[in-house]
Amino acid sequence: MFWKITISSVALALPLGFVAAAEKAPAVDKSGYTIFKRTPESQLRELTTDRPDLTESPYTVDAGWWQVEMDFFNNTLHHDKTGGADVKASVLGLGIVNLKVGLTNSIDLQTVIETHTRVKIQDRIAGTRTTVSGFGDTISRLKINFWGNDGGESAFGLMPFVKWPTNQHGLGNKSVEGGLIIPYAHALSGGWDMGLMTEFDFVRNEADDGYATDWLNTITFGHDIVGRLGGYLELTYLVTRGPAEATFDCGLTYGVGKHAQLDAGVNLGLSRASPDINFFTGLSFRF
Repeated sequence: MFWKITISSVALALPLGFVAAAEKAPAVDKSGYTIFKRTPESQLRELTTDRPDLTESPYTVDAGWWQVEMDFFNNTLHHDKTGGADVKASVLGLGIVNLKVGLTNSIDLQTVIETHTRVKIQDRIAGTRTTVSGFGDTISRLKINFWGNDGGESAFGLMPFVKWPTNQHGLGNKSVEGGLIIPYAHALSGGWDMGLMTEFDFVRNEADDGYATDWLNTITFGHDIVGRLGGYLELTYLVTRGPAEATFDCGLTYGVGKHAQLDAGVNLGLSRASPDINFFTGLSFRF
């Protein structure tokens, strides 16, 4: 998944041995296609998305094609009782979208737009209620695939990104932030697929006088269930300056023809610092 309405997180770091995996040549030479010379539909690879799980995919959008991945809604709930507190928080995202375009056969450009976010906070001890809503931040991402886009048992990529502070009404900080995502995918026996991701986020520190590093790791397993219906299971673990966060995630995907996919999922907090529950539904399609 390409955004974090609330930051949640990961399981195992990317093993160094994966980087040594050999690239396998694609069955068809697609190196000549670019954003200006569109890949023929007959040579398109299977639709692959960066949602609904939090583990990003190493596969890029075919050159010259556009892909939209969006939430219908994304709701996160958390009840904080640490240190004697009694605060309930709800974060609702509507129409959050990731717009992608294939620049070459192995590189795509992505723009994540947090179209509308509403944050509701109730402090039961102080007896206060606060609601803030508006436009969120914008994220620019570049995905580079190094092998496996068009064949082979594994795939590997890099995804640098920058967050631009376009938010309204204090829905984010006012700092430019960024990071690097390293995704890996591998086909397993019995029809299972595995994805691994490690991510480094360079975020503004609480004192607002420098930057700190958050470290996110994820592992996910996917399998077809019946027909076009598939499912996944995922673990995430996030290391920050505060208490670590961990989640267990699961969800379903349903292919609609060759160019679209519906999805739904839920992420459950495994640590006190993690959001209690995050549930969502969404749609992806290419054209």
